[in-house]
Amino acid sequence: MKEIKIGGIPVGDGHPCFIIAEIGINHNGDVAIAKKLIDEAEAAGCNAVKFQKRTVDVVYTPEELAKPRENPFGPTNGDLKRGLEFGRKEYEEIARCCREEGMIWFASCWDEASVDFIAQFHPSCYKIASASLTDDGLLKHTRAKGKPVILSTGMSTLAEIDHAVDVLGKNDLVLLQATSTYPANYDELDLAVIPELRKRYDVLVGYSGHETGIATSVAAVALGACIVERHITLERSMWGSDHAASLGPSGITRLVRDIRLVEMSMGNGVKRVFEREKPIIKKLRRVGAHL
Repeated sequence: MKEIKIGGIPVGDGHPCFIIAEIGINHNGDVAIAKKLIDEAEAAGCNAVKFQKRTVDVVYTPEELAKPRENPFGPTNGDLKRGLEFGRKEYEEIARCCREEGMIWFASCWDEASVDFIAQFHPSCYKIASASLTDDGLLKHTRAKGKPVILSTGMSTLAEIDHAVDVLGKNDLVLLQATSTYPANYDELDLAVIPELRKRYDVLVGYSGHETGIATSVAAVALGACIVERHITLERSMWGSDHAASLGPSGITRLVRDIRLVEMSMGNGVKRVFEREKPIIKKLRRVGAHL
């Protein structure tokens, strides 16, 4: 039996799936939208919300930031990246909102300074994005905080995951099967990798989905995912790169509902005759029939 604890909630074998609503950058740089998304996640029954934190000038090259890209914040890609980044004031408001709603929150930190920034809010865990899986310095810096680590494995080979697990160690580690396309095609999801990752690394495994529907994320739970993470949005047609691969209010509500129904349906692996079946036996089985 394996488990970790995130915000006091046990996650792993024998426990309900831990459902993360990823807000990411779907707040579009507006803390009021972020708070509405927290409300959406809480109403749906999610366990946590997740944001993204970057030091823009560290994560992106000057050439990348200078590229022309019309957006609500200005004419360049740098204007967009900076416009989408929350600072201390915004995260203090997020922390207050989550505290009032009893919602766990944390972030994917894309550089060491961002890990240190989020650390001041005492998160229950840290997320490492698929794009950062090969960044040994970031992995070591994150692990040094002494909190559980959730690592997404999109666009990564087994050899690269092997190395990342060696760097991080297996203590309080959860790997997430993921495919880094937005939205992901169904033939790209590779859900059967979930039990294979568990077997290969002997750690807890979950699923980070970027598909448009909910059925496959529910199937991930039946395959053993102890965590499911999905992007959420107020409206999938909103401006922004991640909204199309996100679930709206009704979608995230149905996802949580269906995951809980699947968990209820799994049973304990022991074949049994239910009390409600016994009258059916009397009604339908031939007297004296034997197998």
